[in-house]
Amino acid sequence: MSIRILANDGIDKAGKVKLESQGFIVDTNRIEQADLPSKLHDYDVLLVRSATKVNKEILDAGSNLKLVGRAGVGLDNVDLVHAAEKNIKVINTPSASSTSVAELVFAHLFSVCRMLQVSNRIMPAEGNAKFNELKKLAANGTELKSKTLGILGFGRIGQEVARMAIGLGMNVVAFDPYLEKADIKLSIHPAISSDKYSFTINTVSKEEVLKQSDFITLHVPGGKEAVIGKNEIALMKDGSGIINCARGGVVNEQDLVEALKSGKLAYAGVDVFEKEPPVYEDILKLDNVSLSAHIGASTKEAQQRIGEEMSDLIISFFKS
Repeated sequence: MSIRILANDGIDKAGKVKLESQGFIVDTNRIEQADLPSKLHDYDVLLVRSATKVNKEILDAGSNLKLVGRAGVGLDNVDLVHAAEKNIKVINTPSASSTSVAELVFAHLFSVCRMLQVSNRIMPAEGNAKFNELKKLAANGTELKSKTLGILGFGRIGQEVARMAIGLGMNVVAFDPYLEKADIKLSIHPAISSDKYSFTINTVSKEEVLKQSDFITLHVPGGKEAVIGKNEIALMKDGSGIINCARGGVVNEQDLVEALKSGKLAYAGVDVFEKEPPVYEDILKLDNVSLSAHIGASTKEAQQRIGEEMSDLIISFFKS
């Protein structure tokens, strides 16, 4: 009997082709969350990104379900405990999107440091009338070189962010409760050995990262409580900034907006929200916030890597 896969949030063409070449049936027709329980019994594998929530109801409905694949890093939208109870294996692709997410962090950093988010809003409609005003505003821009970037969560993505930051001449401090240090090898050029350019970064306490940093970027899993809220913001430098390309809810949105309005924080870059689409719209209206719509892994390269890595994992699972 053929193994049926529901790629409910899609899969890159390369991954789909690889699976089908091995005899798998891959269905990419999305089923809405409310309708999944009644239709999931036909499938052996469920592949999701962040849009589909693999909760207890979904897992119970998948009577033939043997494998759940999360195309990406975080597993906060999968009930891991109940999956284990039902002997359903859960896999993900933790390394495939690291570069894409790290580059987005710097897209937001460059944007807020040079006021691009303001220029991009105003220039199309009022560029002529407000040209000099925008030039004056941009005079308050700042460089990233020699600034301190604090990284909360020093796994694959956090280390990729550190690699890029070092290349830009930034100082890096990092916190991770499970890691004491990391060796960062710079990929200067494919023709140059990265062993020649290696840095060891010793992690420090979360409090020290907050106090020392000009910018904070988060690369932590989602949870019930925010990693950054009013108390943490109080420890940060006046005029510093926060970038969240990790998970919605790891930064308290109301506390963030309050700090941005008061001037305690000068900048923020936000890719993920507590509710998506965002329901707390104040965060969408501030001039000192760079915004994107949960696009951390949304590059052609990352999606191809994710699709290929996921297909390899699925093939390996059923072969074994």
